[in-house]
Amino acid sequence: MRMPTPEDTVFVVIAFEGPDPYAQAGGLGVRVAGLTRALAARGFPVHFFFVGDPARPDVEQDGNLTLYRWAQWISRHHPSGVYGGEWDKILDIQTSLPPFIREHIAAGVIGSGRRLVVMAEEWHTASTVIALSDHLHEHGLRRGTVMFWNANHRMGLHHVDFPRLGYVATLTTVSRFMKHLFWGYGIDPLVIPNGLDEAAYQPVEAADVARVRTVGGEPLLVKVGRFDPDKRWLMAVEAVAALKREGLAPRLVIRGGIEPHGAEVLGRARQLGLSVADVTVEGGPPDHATALAAIAGAPAADVVNLRFFLPASVLPVLYRAADAVLVNSGFEPFGLVGLEVMAAGGLAITGATGEDYAQPFVNGLVVQRDSAAELAQLVRYALDHPEDAERWRQQGQETARAYAWPRVVDQIRFQVGVAEALAGQAL
Repeated sequence: MRMPTPEDTVFVVIAFEGPDPYAQAGGLGVRVAGLTRALAARGFPVHFFFVGDPARPDVEQDGNLTLYRWAQWISRHHPSGVYGGEWDKILDIQTSLPPFIREHIAAGVIGSGRRLVVMAEEWHTASTVIALSDHLHEHGLRRGTVMFWNANHRMGLHHVDFPRLGYVATLTTVSRFMKHLFWGYGIDPLVIPNGLDEAAYQPVEAADVARVRTVGGEPLLVKVGRFDPDKRWLMAVEAVAALKREGLAPRLVIRGGIEPHGAEVLGRARQLGLSVADVTVEGGPPDHATALAAIAGAPAADVVNLRFFLPASVLPVLYRAADAVLVNSGFEPFGLVGLEVMAAGGLAITGATGEDYAQPFVNGLVVQRDSAAELAQLVRYALDHPEDAERWRQQGQETARAYAWPRVVDQIRFQVGVAEALAGQAL
């Protein structure tokens, strides 16, 4: 078995989401942006195809990484974001991308004796992977190509032709939990986890943490994510209410999305007797200092609802400042936010599904029941045992280091070599 090197391997990555704000709707955009940057940083030529901002260049070069914003002519009719007109985009990618990759990438790579590795993400790309495999086979280029298809979530899996997809590609997913879920489809994918960029490990400024702590709260809790029932927002506000009934003065700082479930969450908070304060920022998206000032100046309330864009640099500050960050999802394929909390030195209270990295009472806490009472007691335990909590924070940072993208790239390189050897394609 030969491990791929930059001298003998070129990567093609295909996904709906990507690095543009237009192309980000969840964790997939963060994943593929980090993955492609990490591969390029290792020296591999990387061609990244995604449904990008229609107002930006269709092709953009950044060192070893080439970005291709596909289906822009469709995106111009759907300015709201990447998933507008998704079925039209799926069909366009499926029909137009295989001949482009064959003519402009595969022919030259394989003709020069190198290997082509195709990595595609989520159900939207499954039909494209099948079409690309067939197209390369027709032109005598398939044997020089290793194909992977990855699932980050269970959404849309009923659209996937798994018998055909499993025949042409190695199937992967992001956690053992997701691996077991896929057994129900009669397949057994490999597990290759998500990773973190080096920026996730940068020390958080103590002055910034102190500023956020002025928000108050005993305890100060944070929850960030889409207003999705799977994130168990209702459990979080019910736990805050339980802590308040016990005589504490909890403060929950939240940043949700625009999903309708948000109204239900805030309505439930008020129904429980919790005060809610909205915090907004005038003008466009704030910078780091402006966002911190808005948070520090938030009015006293049980629930502080941040209704403005949070710069990426502010999130680690929130995570580090909180007594606990509630990432208590009921369904989580991987749980990237929980890992980001650990990297920042925060105390994560995760759910118990796809968060393979979470070890209760070792590097954080885990809520194992669908119970707000259990979540409240976990918060209370952390408050009552500050030395343990500090040890968990430190161990969490060590855990997060194991998920740095360069380490994940090593796993990918190994699995490429194995897949090629098993297919009898060893160079």
